[in-house]
Amino acid sequence: MAGPVPRIDSALTMTPLSWAMLLLLSLCWGASFFFTGIAVTELPTFTIVVLRVGLAALALWTVVLASGTEMPRHLTFWRAITLMALFNSVLPFVLIVWGQSHVPSGLASIFIATTPLFGVLLAHFTTADERMTVPRVASVVCGFAGVVVLIGPGLLRGLGTDLLAQLALLGGALCYAISGIYGRRFSRDGISPLVTATGQLVVSAALLLPLALYIERPWTLAMPGAAVSTAVLGLAFVSTAFAFLLFFRILAVAGATNLMLVNFLVPVSAIMLGISILDETLKTVHLVGMALIFVGLALRDGKFLALIRRPA
Repeated sequence: MAGPVPRIDSALTMTPLSWAMLLLLSLCWGASFFFTGIAVTELPTFTIVVLRVGLAALALWTVVLASGTEMPRHLTFWRAITLMALFNSVLPFVLIVWGQSHVPSGLASIFIATTPLFGVLLAHFTTADERMTVPRVASVVCGFAGVVVLIGPGLLRGLGTDLLAQLALLGGALCYAISGIYGRRFSRDGISPLVTATGQLVVSAALLLPLALYIERPWTLAMPGAAVSTAVLGLAFVSTAFAFLLFFRILAVAGATNLMLVNFLVPVSAIMLGISILDETLKTVHLVGMALIFVGLALRDGKFLALIRRPA
């Protein structure tokens, strides 16, 4: 006979600070679309990815040395961080890059937004403190619907036209969900977000570098211009190094399923940055999609449902 379902740990609920960090992380990752849009005008994909994770790893390693932090030397940590790098960087980067070469970017974004859906399911069966609840399910369903509306429901007409590429994108989303749940182990083992982020990026760079060297031979490329170089630095330092520090900090204090909500906020951040920086137009469909996403976030901890159920 099954025992009682464990109570959700209050330490894994979202505090105002957690929400602020989640919003900041969505801005960092939303800005990556802007930086990438500039970088791809002169550099091929895998070269951009290696520069992104390699420069970010170098930056965080410098912080580790300057702060006197000691990186773990035992094999257990590096074996675990290699698995984390595979599921959080290497596999999803490769799957998503290949998938996006066959699928429109808007439809690809919808597939990536399934990460919280995978996360809720996986966390329910693999963790004791992030079980599936009605508010959590309502939150991710509403948030996912908001992403579909925000990006454009018309894109769904392309479903099934390139099945392998779409499965690759779903595989990337699943990898992100797995990494979010697997990454909880580092905070439980007392490893700081700085050490975890640094280790993951170092391993990711080491694994991705041979791919870039073999596929794109970057030494044959022309030196990029100032705009592209600045965009690559933004990708490395803002959207990767700083972003992964936030990623592992949120994971430690709020849990995997809460962290994955960032996938709903990234499209919002990308659109708002496009409006403020690139003079893009804010449309009614954007407002509707954002409203659904924010309702989904409000449903997250059940307080919103309790409020509307309360008698007048």
